[in-house]
Amino acid sequence: MTAPAALYQSDLSSLKLRARGKVRDIYDIDDHYMLIVATDRLSAFDVILPDPIPGKGSVLTRISNFWFAKLQHIMPNHLSGISLDQVLPDAAERAQVEGRAIVVKRLKPLPVEAIVRGYLIGSGWKDYLASGAVCGIQLPVGLQQAQQLPEPIYTPSTKAAVDQHDENVAFAETVALMGEALAGQVRDASLKLYKEAAAFAQERGIIIADTKFEFGVDDAGVLYLIDEALTPDSSRFWPADQYQVGISPPSFDKQYIRDYLETLDWDKTAPGPALPPEVAAYCAEKYREAESRLIQDSVL
Repeated sequence: MTAPAALYQSDLSSLKLRARGKVRDIYDIDDHYMLIVATDRLSAFDVILPDPIPGKGSVLTRISNFWFAKLQHIMPNHLSGISLDQVLPDAAERAQVEGRAIVVKRLKPLPVEAIVRGYLIGSGWKDYLASGAVCGIQLPVGLQQAQQLPEPIYTPSTKAAVDQHDENVAFAETVALMGEALAGQVRDASLKLYKEAAAFAQERGIIIADTKFEFGVDDAGVLYLIDEALTPDSSRFWPADQYQVGISPPSFDKQYIRDYLETLDWDKTAPGPALPPEVAAYCAEKYREAESRLIQDSVL
């Protein structure tokens, strides 16, 4: 199979560039809609790496759109239903971002990343070893690495600027930022979305160990799911048939890249190190495999 061409950065002259995030380029369409382009950039430890993962943005877009449709009975999402050719009539520009661009409603993003953890891994495992808690939430004694938690927990973080590190915050801090009602709504929606998605993914042979959601509100204060949903970029995906308590399982996500970077003499600040071609190719393959397992033959 020929590897798809990589897109590190989009360049659309017909629309005004609003922002470039770690992965996504955002363009203004009008006062009500924006165009979001999922590039093949990859960030690790909150640093954008210099090498793209070919086809990653297209995979992220297809997986997100799948989940947006599957979970829309829980809450609305930012998809507008407007086709790409309506906002990019020029065929050459459209070809640049085809399959990786979506037209979304312009919403006010909330200032937190809504993280749900179902398993004890990563920074949560390190936190637990040091304190017996994860992000201030006390857990039972004697849990092992990668063990499933008695119940998923909600551990929000701040949204950092590009090349800055997100920081975990207590739920009370999100109340101070957004108000008690909205903070509670975000927490409850995050847990509900995670539980339903995790149950579905388990049937497809994937464990969703943890995930990150982002939300926005419209002028009427209605809460929407935005950005991306339950992708290998925003989640930790494990193959269920290789899962074992006590070790860090192999993954379908960018953990492979993180593990490689941990072997380097790098201080986790920009600029990030270059990736060997075989490392980038393996990561791309894992993303495609996750998509295949989740979406192939699935019925919404």
